[in-house]
Amino acid sequence: MAIHAEGLVAIVIFYVLILFVGIWAAWKNKNSGVGVDRSESIMVGGRDIGLFVGGFTMTATWVGGGYINGTAEYVYLPDYGLAWAQAPFGYALSLVVAIDFHFFYSIIAGGLFFAKPMRSRGYVTMLDPFQQLYGKRMGGLLFIPALMGEIFWSAAILSALGATLSVIVDININMSVVISALIAIFYTLVGGLYSVAYTDVVQLFCIFVGLWISVPFALSNPAVSDISVSAKEEIYQSPWLGKIGLNDRWLWADNFCLLILGGIPWQVYFQRVLSASSATYAQVLSFLAAFGCLVMAVPSVLIGAIGASTDWNQTTYGSLAPKDKDESDMILPIVLQHLCPPYVSFFGLGAVSAAVMSSADSSILSASSMFARNIYQLAFRQSATDREIVWVMRLTIFVFGALATAMALLTGSVYGLWYLSSDLVYVIIFPQLLSVLFVKGTNTYGSVAAYIFGLVLRIGGGEPYLKLPPFIYYPGWVIQERIHHLTGDVEYFVQQRFPFKSVSMVASFLANVVFSYLTKYLFESGMLSHKYDFLDAVVSRHSKEIMDKATLVSNHDNIILSEMAPVNQALGASLAGTFNNTEVLSDDGASSPEAFHNEN
Repeated sequence: MAIHAEGLVAIVIFYVLILFVGIWAAWKNKNSGVGVDRSESIMVGGRDIGLFVGGFTMTATWVGGGYINGTAEYVYLPDYGLAWAQAPFGYALSLVVAIDFHFFYSIIAGGLFFAKPMRSRGYVTMLDPFQQLYGKRMGGLLFIPALMGEIFWSAAILSALGATLSVIVDININMSVVISALIAIFYTLVGGLYSVAYTDVVQLFCIFVGLWISVPFALSNPAVSDISVSAKEEIYQSPWLGKIGLNDRWLWADNFCLLILGGIPWQVYFQRVLSASSATYAQVLSFLAAFGCLVMAVPSVLIGAIGASTDWNQTTYGSLAPKDKDESDMILPIVLQHLCPPYVSFFGLGAVSAAVMSSADSSILSASSMFARNIYQLAFRQSATDREIVWVMRLTIFVFGALATAMALLTGSVYGLWYLSSDLVYVIIFPQLLSVLFVKGTNTYGSVAAYIFGLVLRIGGGEPYLKLPPFIYYPGWVIQERIHHLTGDVEYFVQQRFPFKSVSMVASFLANVVFSYLTKYLFESGMLSHKYDFLDAVVSRHSKEIMDKATLVSNHDNIILSEMAPVNQALGASLAGTFNNTEVLSDDGASSPEAFHNEN
C-alpha cells in the first residue's frame, strides 16, 4: 500500500473544517457567556442549546466511530451478521429499524424517564444526584465506573479512526491511533460544550454525505454480488443476516439488555440533556436523537452487507478476505477504499475520519467535567475558584486522552470496546441512578452494598476482551476458541452463556433497596447504636456534611435554606450555587422524588 496524496488532502480539508467550526464556536461561546461561570459554561453550555444543534449533537455523540465501524463489522462477520448487531425483530423488520435498535430504545427510555427529573433539578453532571443523596465519598466511588465507561467509548472511537487512517496511508495502526488521539485532544481544548456541539453538526453531515456517496459505487462494483441474495444464501461466506442459535439466546438477550439500559447513565448523554433550556426540550432532544440514530445506521448496515457479498480476489485488496486477515474491524474503510473509485473513496474516508473524531472530544470532555466538578471541586476543594476548575479540566483532558489511547491500542475489536463501554455503567451506575431518582428511602449503606454486589458478580464472570479469567462460573458456561488467522495461534476463553450481566445489575439494584431499608430499621429501632452510623446516612442525615450539599432529598419534609441557618456552610464563592437553584431549593415539593412519581 502506498501513501495516497489525495486521501491525505481530503483528511486535511475536513480536519481544517472541523477546527474552524470548533474555534468559531469557542469564540461565540466566549462572547455570549456573560454572567455565567466559565467552568459551568464549558460543561453545560449556558443551558441554552437549541433543538437543531442539540438534536444534532446528541445524535452525533452516539453515531461516531464505534457506531458506524462496529455496526459494519458485526454485519460482515460470519456466523454473527445483522442478528448479532442486536436487531430486536431480526428478519421481520426492514434494515433501518432492525440495526442498532438498542440505541433507539436507550435514548427513548432516557427521554421518557430520566431526562425530565435530571434537567428539572438543575444538575450540572450525572454524578450530582449521587453526591447530593449519598455523599461525596460515594460520588467518588461511582466516578470510577463512569470514567471507565467514557474511556472505553473514547478508545472505540480512536480505534476506528486509527483503522480508517491506516487504510488511507501506509502507516502503522498504532501510530494512527496516537495521531488521532492528539487531534481529538486538541479539539477538546478549543472550547467547551458549544465547540463540541457545533463540530458535531459538521460530523453528522460528513458521515451522512460521505457514506451515502460511497454506497452506490460499492454496490455497483463487479466484485460485489446481490446483497439481497447473500442475506439468506451463502455465496462467499455465511449469510450476513446471521442467526441466533438456541444455545445463544440468553447471551443475546443479556447483551441486548446491556446495550439498551447501559446506554442511559452516561455523562456524555446527560451533558446534552442538562444543556437544554428546559426539561421538555431535554425530552424532545432524546426523541430526535433516537430517530437520527436509526437513519444513520442504514449506510453502515449496507457496507457490512457489501463486505460479506464481495469476492475479494477480484479487488485490489488481495485474495484473502478481511476476516481471514483479522481485519474485520476495518471492513468499512476497506470497502470504501477498494470497491469505490479513488475520488469517491477519498472523500468518504476523509469525511468519516474527520467526522468521527468529534465524538472523542465529547467523551473526554464529559470525563474531565465529572472529575473537575464532582471530585476536585465538591470532594476536595470546595473553595476552588472558577479559573482553577477550568485549568483542572484542561489538565485532565490530557490524562484521560492518554488513557483512552492506551485502551485503543490494547483491545482488538471495536464492537468489543463498544460492549465494554456499556458494561461497567450497566451493572453499577444504572441501578444506582434508578434508585437515586425513583426509589424513596435509599441511603449510602445501600449504595455501597449495591456497588460491591454489582462489581463482584460482573468481574466474577470474566471478560475475554481484557483476557480476564472468571472466578464465578455461571450455568451454561463453555470454552470457546479464537483463531488468529495471520499467526495461526489459537486462543481459548470461557464464554458465559448465562445472562450474568443483567443478573448482576438486578442484584445491585436489590442490594441497594434491601440494605438501605435494613440499616434504616436497625438504626432507628435502636438495635444498632447511633455511633456506628459512620457514613452519616441514617441517624446523622442532617449532619454538617449533608448540609454542605445544600439540597436534601427527603420524604415529605424537604429541608429548605431557612432551616439550614444554624449550620455554617463551608462553601467558596464559586461553589455557592453548586446545587442552589430555585427549583431544587423550593419547599413546595416540586423537586423531590415523590413529586416526579406523582407527575407520572
